[in-house]
Amino acid sequence: MTFERKLRIIDGGTPPTADAGVGADDTAEQVCVAFASADRKHVDQHFGAAEGFVIYRVGPHRYELMEAAQFGRLDMDGNEDKLAAKIDALADCVAVYCQAVGASAIGQLKTRGIQPIKVAPETLISGLLRELQQELREGPSAWLARAMERRAPNRADRFEAMEAEGWNE
Repeated sequence: MTFERKLRIIDGGTPPTADAGVGADDTAEQVCVAFASADRKHVDQHFGAAEGFVIYRVGPHRYELMEAAQFGRLDMDGNEDKLAAKIDALADCVAVYCQAVGASAIGQLKTRGIQPIKVAPETLISGLLRELQQELREGPSAWLARAMERRAPNRADRFEAMEAEGWNE
């Protein structure tokens, strides 16, 4: 299965809050998350049968829509082939919010470092984004802290990359 459509946003996002300066969110504090959504406003899809995902970059003081991916309509028929393209579309995400997710999908998502999060039907995406921002400001939960650590460049790797580029002090 492949994408039907993919939209990547070049510029956008919420403005920083009053107590944060422009550019206040350090990239180390930002995460990408996805929402299984047909209307791009609510979490209204089961992961395996999701017609689309919206992907946001979220920091403590701002969030921005990065991508919207649309798939053809699928039934929840147990066909595991449909999961690969969806999981690939979420490669940069630390989590995916959905109404439900099957055991096979959970295993494949977790293997890729993506935490599936089940929410109540018709949950507003904007509310989940604000909750995630608050969590980033107050200190991430255990799963989010681990996800951020996995996504952060390893200190040793950074120095090796600089050396490979011929970086000198």
